[in-house]
Amino acid sequence: MAQQQFKFILLLVLSSTVFLSVLDIFIVNVALPSIQKGLLASDADLQFVIAAYVIAYAIFLIYGSKAGDKFGRKKVLILAMLGFTIASFLCGIVQSPLQLNLSRALQGICAAFMVPQGLTLIQTIFSGKEERTKALGIYGSIAGIASVAGQFLGGLLPVVHMDIVPFGVIDGWRLIFLINIPIGFFSALVAFKYLPADQPYGTERFDYRGLFLLTVFLLSLLFPLIQGRELGWPLWSILLLLLSVPVFCMLLFQQNSRLKKNAATLLNLDLFRDHYFKSGIIVSFFYFIAQDSYFLITGMLMQDGFHISSAYVGLLFVLQGIGYVVGSILSARLIVIYGHKVIMAAVLLMIFSLIGHLICLRAHQPAYGIYLLLFSYGMGCGSVLPSLMSFSLKTIPVSFAGNASGIYSTAQQTAIAVGVALTGGLFFYRLDKGLALPDFVVAYRWATYLNMLALVIVFVLLWSVSFQKKKGRKT
Repeated sequence: MAQQQFKFILLLVLSSTVFLSVLDIFIVNVALPSIQKGLLASDADLQFVIAAYVIAYAIFLIYGSKAGDKFGRKKVLILAMLGFTIASFLCGIVQSPLQLNLSRALQGICAAFMVPQGLTLIQTIFSGKEERTKALGIYGSIAGIASVAGQFLGGLLPVVHMDIVPFGVIDGWRLIFLINIPIGFFSALVAFKYLPADQPYGTERFDYRGLFLLTVFLLSLLFPLIQGRELGWPLWSILLLLLSVPVFCMLLFQQNSRLKKNAATLLNLDLFRDHYFKSGIIVSFFYFIAQDSYFLITGMLMQDGFHISSAYVGLLFVLQGIGYVVGSILSARLIVIYGHKVIMAAVLLMIFSLIGHLICLRAHQPAYGIYLLLFSYGMGCGSVLPSLMSFSLKTIPVSFAGNASGIYSTAQQTAIAVGVALTGGLFFYRLDKGLALPDFVVAYRWATYLNMLALVIVFVLLWSVSFQKKKGRKT
């Protein structure tokens, strides 16, 4: 019994890595209007609050997975967790939007090294098939709890102002970052004291050139997409955006060349020969363009457009979290019977829920139907997200599972940043016409059209895969 309790404590500590990582993605969504007022931030600055985190996470995630092999997973986990905690402290004390976004990027880098160690160590410590399944189930549940808690706390904390001697009154939005400090330090301390030591065994060299090219590609693509609109598209922003195309081609050529030489690669391009993996990456990319940008534009509309308090908006988004949990439970059972038709049905549910959003969120107070629509949209997300990863990786050999998961996660985080840039950019572009409620409604409508288009593409791609599968069986 004592051994089981000890393992459960370790499981909670290791799961705190994904809890902190997911929490800091969702907690800023509802708090963005408060951050904008507190730091006098521009619209582009707000987009970077999300994008800086996910871009840094995407760039370093693959290396974060390999770092544990090379330097020891316990050591990397503790250092990354302490780094994440320090970065959270820096986010909480910043005095300018630039300082906040640099600190958010540091958070993303630390998360990229922290999360893979936690997941791998769980599979190492819980070696039995049955106990590993239970442990991973708890790990996934904690990630779900983090998404719900993030939306709730992101709405609640900005309205809380603390008077702490000798620091004076601390703005509530700062607490969304400072709340990470006790969790991070306590988890790092327990991990240092009780986590079993492991020996580094990786001898593979890092592909630093690939990392450099990936960094240049993402920055040259996303920075002008976010900043260019606000500055009136100066020449440098257009040239930088055009630069992303040859840099991406150089990255593919460099990765393919290293693969032929059996050298360490950032991206194993051989994986894209797998039909399901290639289709899954494309489908996931368009899906994640819509998923997270939704929170940005909906939170802004409700708070700055309808002038609903952040605390109440946070409670509304909790309905989505509940729908997410319900959807993930149902889809886990149904996908075994109906396959990826479950994902297609869930995507349709999300599309019709967005249509309902456009009907309910007009130039007056939101209709009561928004409660059901928030729940149904969350239910669609919860049905798609876990199933989509299984769909993408289901035919990948076990020996390539780690590399495939890294590529999938990198594409996921990149898509989130692209969604924030495109959908958020369209929202703020339309909002430049004015700041009255009708202006917010029009901006929200156009941005939602773009998200609906992304989801329609997801549905068509999934239908195409299903059609090819049926055609293959007939032949």
